[in-house]
Amino acid sequence: MILKIQIYSFFVSFIYGIIFYLLLELNSKIIYSSRLITKTIFSFLFVLVNCLLYFIILMKINNGYIHLYFCLCFILGYLLCKVIYKQIVKRIIK
Repeated sequence: MILKIQIYSFFVSFIYGIIFYLLLELNSKIIYSSRLITKTIFSFLFVLVNCLLYFIILMKINNGYIHLYFCLCFILGYLLCKVIYKQIVKRIIK
């Protein structure tokens, strides 16, 4: 794979990890008061749609190659956003 495509894939995976965390927070706030079966169905559909969207994005960038380091960039973006989000929430509460 060309280096330019790999770097672009890293960047997109990192950004998608951030977007995934923010959407997951929004999803959990929306379905918080629902019944268990509704929570289960919406959570399953949410994860399924996001996985398919990530794969479609990778299809457009690098023909759908999913490497371990793209997943690691995704997880890194997710964790970084989680830490920053928690820090912002702590500051707002204080």
